[in-house]
Amino acid sequence: MEPTSKACEEDRIAWLTLKLIPGLGNRSVLRLINHFGSPSAVLRASAKAIAAVPGLRDKAKQAVQKKETIRPPESEFRRLQKEQIRLLCLNDADYPSNLKEIPDPPAVLFTKGTIEARDLVSVSVVGSRAASPVGMAFTERLCMDLSQYGVTIVSGLAVGIDSAAHRGALRGKGRTLAVLGCGIDIEYPRINTALREQITGSGALFSEFPLETLPAPGNFPMRNRIISGLSLGVVVVEAAHRSGSLITARLALEQGREVFAVPGLARHYRSIGPHRLLKQGAKLVESAEDVLEEIRPLIRSSGKLSATPKSTLKVKLSDDETNLLKALDRHPRHIDEICRGLQLPIAGVMVILLNLELKGCVQQLPGKYFIRCEDEIYQ
Repeated sequence: MEPTSKACEEDRIAWLTLKLIPGLGNRSVLRLINHFGSPSAVLRASAKAIAAVPGLRDKAKQAVQKKETIRPPESEFRRLQKEQIRLLCLNDADYPSNLKEIPDPPAVLFTKGTIEARDLVSVSVVGSRAASPVGMAFTERLCMDLSQYGVTIVSGLAVGIDSAAHRGALRGKGRTLAVLGCGIDIEYPRINTALREQITGSGALFSEFPLETLPAPGNFPMRNRIISGLSLGVVVVEAAHRSGSLITARLALEQGREVFAVPGLARHYRSIGPHRLLKQGAKLVESAEDVLEEIRPLIRSSGKLSATPKSTLKVKLSDDETNLLKALDRHPRHIDEICRGLQLPIAGVMVILLNLELKGCVQQLPGKYFIRCEDEIYQ
């Protein structure tokens, strides 16, 4: 039986209550929910039962036993509703599946904007705040190209490379997700206020921090695991010897994600990070194709697409995909030729081609040439 709306609201307030208890970190929240079965059960548990939870630190036990919150949860929930900020909980059906797979997914996220299934195919692009004009121009073009292939761009909304990544995705008429190191109601950095609004209209803002949380230095390593966790891989454009971008790359490796790096000028301080990653085996990136080459097999092998052999697979196609497929055969066709034949803009054709390629219907050859695969897999 479907729960009543009141029951749903009470459940969400229980999630929010755990989030608003000071001294109770995300790992502790996850451990408590795993032990008791739900946030409501955690809040009903006796002090003795909480004290018996294995692996929970004394500070966390004391915090949840007191059940003291930084603000009243019911009032906070009404405030979120008023400001059109969604409380996204770990058990929600549209909680990003990439993020759910990491060792410590945020139990609760505060979001503004939209979450779509296509955000599953996403790439994080990060780099220096003190970025060079060349680095920002490259980042913007890279992200514009990736977004035109239907890839969602994830970054941290910081000045420099992050901002260029978001702008590129927006220029490509694609989707972009921004992960904040402060409360979602905090305008930080202020220079990106207009960009925030654009992202909300073409993607979403994410924060695991409660409202009114200021951008303290310790918040950013925590948010970096979300940046890498949302995506299939992380691209580092410019990064100094010690930087948050390298932390994101390390987290990506720990999460089993791909790591990419853009080479820079030899011996320049902005190149130290990417060059170190390249020496350690990161994929060198000169264009969007370098990223796409790596994430296509990742999408197939991760179970997001069926691994059934092509000879037995039946793939359903949209009308646009069917029409484009009719324009292809086993002879290579360049992207420009395909666009002229269909009289469609290149951005739209690239998105359709990516979808067909992910379904195993089309194969891309070097130089943006495409061929059609076996006919028996379509229906």
